[in-house]
Amino acid sequence: MIGPRVVALLLLPFAAASALAATPEPAPSSDEPYALVRSLQAVQDGIANGDAAAHGSHLTLIRQVGEKFLAADPGVWSNPQNGQAIVVYLLSGGAPQIVHKLPRERINVDERLFNGALAYVEGRQDEARELLKDVKPRTIPSSMSGQIALVQGALLASSDAPGAIERLDDARLLLPGTLVEEAALRREVLLVGQAEDFDKFEFLTQAYLRHYRNSVYAGDFWQRFSSALTRSSLALDEHRFSRIATLLDQIDRANRLKLYLMIAKSALVHGRLAVVRLAGEQALSLTADGSVDRERAHLFRGSARVLTDDYEGGLTELKAVDRSKLPEREASLLNANIQLALDVRRPISGPPSSVAADKPPPTPARLDLASSAAILARAQKQLEELELLTKDRRP
Repeated sequence: MIGPRVVALLLLPFAAASALAATPEPAPSSDEPYALVRSLQAVQDGIANGDAAAHGSHLTLIRQVGEKFLAADPGVWSNPQNGQAIVVYLLSGGAPQIVHKLPRERINVDERLFNGALAYVEGRQDEARELLKDVKPRTIPSSMSGQIALVQGALLASSDAPGAIERLDDARLLLPGTLVEEAALRREVLLVGQAEDFDKFEFLTQAYLRHYRNSVYAGDFWQRFSSALTRSSLALDEHRFSRIATLLDQIDRANRLKLYLMIAKSALVHGRLAVVRLAGEQALSLTADGSVDRERAHLFRGSARVLTDDYEGGLTELKAVDRSKLPEREASLLNANIQLALDVRRPISGPPSSVAADKPPPTPARLDLASSAAILARAQKQLEELELLTKDRRP
């Protein structure tokens, strides 16, 4: 089970088995606590830039800093810089057990910040939130400001998303080019996505790509990015689809394909057929012949075609899908879509006319569902059934 001091890092996922084998960074030239913590921060900033050696030495260095804290002369803690260093140490993954052994009566630091940081890393979230709620990061010493803002963003995320976004903005701006900014970007992209702010979502993604694409924690960023994209309506607007595609071009092929399929499915459930078709076509360009994903891409694109301006081509595409390769529920989705396509072309029952008796109704190039209340009702019923089939499998 991951301990609270690792949670405090806000840097998921954290350790790899090989990490401990790497050679630690050289010890700082000064044994002053604030100098030790600066060395720790320098290593963490290397992690944000993809330095594998820094990642490997990180846990060892945290332990070494803690040992030096315990061995320090008690008088050093009267220096405000050293008191602030304790807060930074805690919020950089330091052990609270170490801090509890320090002479608290000698530590010169704001009570709210000290106790709030300690409560946070020990998992006492409500207490930490109460202690830090009135702290304005821009008004406290710069040595702590970015880390405190980052923690406030984490504490507010579930109860006050706008407030959390504001604090994460502070963290990014107070400590640019550091692991704090990198972590703030990872957390903020999900919150901004949930808030449906596409412009800022795009800005944060581009900022991450520009500065931290090689970060050890880039995988965590893309997980949050994917969640934001597929659990909101960000990707359901056809007019900004090209901007979405530009962002997705930065992801590896396998994950890009997965995202396009998820977008297509979500768009189909929400009736955004233009997006279904665009996402389906992108997915097809990434799939191999005969693969399950290729059949799924044809399912989504065919469904969009048959209900927009390419009925015959769409129905042919749907009928050609190898349903044996589809997951059970998507095979049911295929059957329902084919039935829907056939239903919207089925003549409406009613009194025969001389024209209808002599000649079948013309096949329009584009379906005009609005021309028939009966067909609309059948189509709506089918779409409701499709949503029931897929709702518990939405991304």
